[in-house]
Amino acid sequence: MLKLAVAGSRSAYGRLAGIAGGVAVGVCLLLLLWGGANGLGARDDRGAWLRETGQPSLAVPVTTDDPAASGPATPVPLTADTILMTANPVEVFRNQLINRRDVAALIPTTVRIPGIGSPPEPGRYYASPALQHLIESTPRDQLGDRFGEFAGTIDEAALPGPDSLIVVTGATEAELRQSGRASLVSGFTANPYGGSAAAYSTVLLIGAISVFFPVLLLISIVTGLGAARRRERFATLRLIGASPNVVSRMAAAETAVPSLAGAVLGVGLAALLRPAAAHIPVNGTRMFEADLATGWVASAAVVAAVVAASAGVAGFRTAKADVGPLGVTRAVHEKTPTAWRTVPLLTGLGAMITAVVIIRVVKTRLPWIESPLLIGGFILILAGIVVIGPWLTLLVSRTGLRRARSAAAVIAASRIQRTPVATFRSVSGLVVAVFVVTVFAGASSIVESTEAPTARPGLLPPASLYATVGTTATPAQVSDAARQASELPGIRSATIGYGPAALSETDAGPDIYLRSTDAPGLGFEDIPATETVSVDASFLHYGTTRPLALTPAPGASLDGLVPVVMILGTDGTPAAMDRARTALNGSGVTAIPATSPMDIGLQSTTRLIQGLAVLAYLGMFAAIAIAGLSLAVATASAVLDRKRVLGLMRLMGMPVSVLRRIITRESAVPLLTVLLLSIGLGFLVAWLMVTFIDDTYRVTWPASDYFMALGLSLLLALGAVTATFSLIRGHTAITATRFE
Repeated sequence: MLKLAVAGSRSAYGRLAGIAGGVAVGVCLLLLLWGGANGLGARDDRGAWLRETGQPSLAVPVTTDDPAASGPATPVPLTADTILMTANPVEVFRNQLINRRDVAALIPTTVRIPGIGSPPEPGRYYASPALQHLIESTPRDQLGDRFGEFAGTIDEAALPGPDSLIVVTGATEAELRQSGRASLVSGFTANPYGGSAAAYSTVLLIGAISVFFPVLLLISIVTGLGAARRRERFATLRLIGASPNVVSRMAAAETAVPSLAGAVLGVGLAALLRPAAAHIPVNGTRMFEADLATGWVASAAVVAAVVAASAGVAGFRTAKADVGPLGVTRAVHEKTPTAWRTVPLLTGLGAMITAVVIIRVVKTRLPWIESPLLIGGFILILAGIVVIGPWLTLLVSRTGLRRARSAAAVIAASRIQRTPVATFRSVSGLVVAVFVVTVFAGASSIVESTEAPTARPGLLPPASLYATVGTTATPAQVSDAARQASELPGIRSATIGYGPAALSETDAGPDIYLRSTDAPGLGFEDIPATETVSVDASFLHYGTTRPLALTPAPGASLDGLVPVVMILGTDGTPAAMDRARTALNGSGVTAIPATSPMDIGLQSTTRLIQGLAVLAYLGMFAAIAIAGLSLAVATASAVLDRKRVLGLMRLMGMPVSVLRRIITRESAVPLLTVLLLSIGLGFLVAWLMVTFIDDTYRVTWPASDYFMALGLSLLLALGAVTATFSLIRGHTAITATRFE
């Protein structure tokens, strides 16, 4: 049986090679995507400790109605089982965000920091290998002087990826308490998503299903390659006495052999491509190559599942085709699709809508039912698009047949009406890909782009940096730090702002006072003719869009005021910006890290969503590429299956150009029929998913990448159909049309 299954003519070997090649591509993609999904989870788990925020380091007395009874906040003592830690979300170098943690601990301490162990001593730091390489390759006055003396590297077990920029610096307890932002930490969390873990896990799982589904369609399509030619061979076997069961088993074996070879080849391809796949950056960092490894158990499971599924489907289809014993293949009449095919799609939509209604309307959190409804509903919608497609295609073909005015239109519409399932199957991969791409584009549209601010008088200049002054810094120390900073290359101005008290204290006023001679360095043009001027403190806020004006200060001098902020103006070059940032952070007089209006894009609160958006665009690329390959294989299979019919048409005098138009119409009609439905459903599902995560997000008009992806999908469809034109001429020649 095995010999009969794999032996054949040159064309039969080509068909088997096509099945093996298609399965190899599908298995390779499955393993890489599986590895990628596992790798993202492992990466998030390794970086979970960076989400630790700790407990307040100040004890606030209970508020009472009597203000006199309320006392000031008192520091919570540092103990051996806690450390003081400040998370610095704005440590920036060029356009990269550095995860910085400043820690102070007693000696000895029982707290262990992931990847380090014991906290570093004051003035020393541990850095990730990528950051240490950056420090060593950059002048110290632009980066290295911010951290102190190098103590060692952070172990890879605590790094999300090889490109992660993480630093843990040692400090004294007094320094961290002075900043007012320190918290007490007794242990580090292992939950990478905090309270949103269930929502983001659901979204990641839906994304994985979105990409896996087109791959499964590809494997299904390639295993049906040359099905008509295979039925002819089986009819001959029935003529010489083979039973239907024997023929079905032979069909299963015939598909299993190339599928096994292709699956094993796919495992090897995945291993070869894994190093290249690990270089794809996601959310600013690559993955470790080991993250993408799925293990031999998973590989064996994928190979077994693919071979079993392809062989089972081939045997089932052969049995269903009912190959006759008279040496001819009876025409396979498809069961006419009915409106019942809308049930899976409507059920899936109902499930997803129900999940969102429970959360946003009923205001009830039921995780045990929300995620199953959302995931199950999404799977039903994916399957529902494939199921409803033939019914819609049939309806459109009936209308098209009544309006057909050419031979190509009549033949194409008639064939679609007779075999809507087989016709739609060839474009099902692309239709699903358009749906998946639309879901990704709609979900990622919530990430609003942040444009760099422009320089305007009355607003903080984009090329400047500022840091608030600590409460223990003396005016002389601040003046000395500003003088030293102003002497650095690229620094154009060093301005000190004054106030009645530090900006972090309750006595701080609403205004900042400046020397009028310093005002031009901040971009002001209309400067009052007084020695001292004032401006509203919102001048420092990035969200301020209306220019502010200087007003004459009530006092003639700055006597009685204290330094509250230091602002450095630069020439805007990256080196000068980082030199100014290092000068402010290393001056010892500032309370918060230096920040610039140019940092607004790096401090977005939607960085996790941005990471998902990167995955979304990778998923879009994979889905479109797979769909294009599926359409090419399906169209070529359709030509090979009907080469005798098409050859007879040529024998009767029909030009090849008419045959090409027939094949083009048979691909275009089902594709265009369901295309708008896929796009509409994609945006609806994206809105449901976004609302499920957070109802404050808004799905907006998709980025230009979406329209490029949509155009690429249509070009791939056109290219896949055009690529089969050579098959039409080669396989419908007069010499190829003969009856044995």
